[in-house]
Amino acid sequence: MIMGSQRGKRCFFLSKVVLVGLIIFVLNACGGGGGNASLGGGASTTDITPTAFTFTDQTGVVESTVITSAAITVMGINSSAAISITGGTYSVAGAAYTSSTGTVTNGQSVVVRHTSSASASTTTNTVLTIGGVSATFSSTTAGVTYSTANVYCDLSELIYNSDESVNTNSDYSWVCNTQNRLLSANGIPNHEVGTFPNANNPNTISVQNISETFTISPSVISNSGTFARIVAYALNGIKFDPGTAGRCNDAGSCSLAGGSSGSWSIEALGHDTFDFGDDMNHAHVQPTGAYHYHGIPERYLTKLAKGEAMTLVGWAVDGFPVYARYGYSVADDSGSPIKIMEPTWRLKSSADAGRPSTKNTDGSPIPLGAFTQDYEYVEGLGDLDRCNGRSGVTPEFPRGIYYYVVTDSFPYASRCLRGVFAAEGPP
Repeated sequence: MIMGSQRGKRCFFLSKVVLVGLIIFVLNACGGGGGNASLGGGASTTDITPTAFTFTDQTGVVESTVITSAAITVMGINSSAAISITGGTYSVAGAAYTSSTGTVTNGQSVVVRHTSSASASTTTNTVLTIGGVSATFSSTTAGVTYSTANVYCDLSELIYNSDESVNTNSDYSWVCNTQNRLLSANGIPNHEVGTFPNANNPNTISVQNISETFTISPSVISNSGTFARIVAYALNGIKFDPGTAGRCNDAGSCSLAGGSSGSWSIEALGHDTFDFGDDMNHAHVQPTGAYHYHGIPERYLTKLAKGEAMTLVGWAVDGFPVYARYGYSVADDSGSPIKIMEPTWRLKSSADAGRPSTKNTDGSPIPLGAFTQDYEYVEGLGDLDRCNGRSGVTPEFPRGIYYYVVTDSFPYASRCLRGVFAAEGPP
């Protein structure tokens, strides 16, 4: 009896061991195995990819100055993540700034810094990367402000133009106050013009009501420039409006008057494919009767009689002076030889994709140079920048200024401006 009882107890104990073992086996099987298994559901994972972060850029900063970003907080990681920087230094949680690769953990703050450019209107970029996620911190230096006070601030003329296409008075005046240069003009040229109307331009020159304001303290604020349709006014009150309303679509359906919805912009100068009826001044007349220049106003230069010299012919709408054709060989040396200024634009070697090669009305070819898109800017190619301008001394500004040049080749008159002016809408 005693032996039977002991045997029963042993069997009961073994049964419990088997049962416990079975439970453990089942739990392990459900947990998927591994030392990190838990009853709560699976193995833990490492996440070192943070939530996306951004920096607020700074503008108008002082040149050659240390610029520090606002702090960002690292979020979304559960382990140490690599941190690196290009173009500056960083600090984690108030530690010393470094440019070396390091690590950062969740919840830590990071700031970056760099030294701003030594040049005006120039952007400096710093790229911070954490766990493969990057953001850029930028600072842009303030523009250079010039003064044009006392230069052609009292200029006026009232003269009868007996040209057969005009036969009326040319009337303009420029005056300055403490802040602005004011133009009042009737838009009638004071020099010889071509015949208008003509076979390719049906419009008659007529009196306009021109009243424009230009700052006498222009400032360079943009490196690449901002599109402008009317870029400047000549001293005689005639506007520089170098683009056209002419368009072609991809199929070669074209209209000089803007009737086409195509995206290919037809140039007024530099080709014989399309004829806008322009005269010896690279000018013609809009349907409103407004006579306007697309390029160098040759007969106006003749009237000014400066010869092969830097000749101020007008003011850009951002307040900077406009010269025609000539400049000093060395921008900052008025004693250097005079030369013809060369733009930094050229014809592309091949047409852009989708460009029409022929006019679908008569099948005639459309060679390179007929469209604005046929030209490309090549840094360092010529004397001028993207907006057909440069900084240097001039007869009127012996201490130097930024100025635009109307050139013999594309873009002729600038299509962009680097200073502040009233927006005109899209090109």
